[in-house]
Amino acid sequence: MSESADIAVVRRMYDSKLDPAVLQEVIHPEIVWDVTPGFPGGGVYHGFDSVGRDFFGPFLDRFDAFFPVGEQYYADDEDHVFALGHYHAVTKEGETADVRFIHLWTVRDGQLTELRQVADTLVLDQTLNG
Repeated sequence: MSESADIAVVRRMYDSKLDPAVLQEVIHPEIVWDVTPGFPGGGVYHGFDSVGRDFFGPFLDRFDAFFPVGEQYYADDEDHVFALGHYHAVTKEGETADVRFIHLWTVRDGQLTELRQVADTLVLDQTLNG
């Protein structure tokens, strides 16, 4: 069975390891980015610019490397892609972690328009704060 076009968009984003040029192409300018409470920077962000400035800006400053790794993908008939995977993180202090996540994406016209994220916040907190 061939991969759905919606899964291909999500997979491309993960495979880019957060490459800004790819993110600019696949993320809709008016995305709603919902990060689980307890995750650093947890909250709801509106728009690509806010996600970059208000979430990723302060968040990525704490890491030498941080990117999502998609492992399993499931699509429904309502423009949703469910992705299971983990974040690979290396802190500025050299601590490493693989933090499990599940993402629910909404994809419209080849772009990501909404993210609902749930992740293992305890593992990330212990990696960042000991």
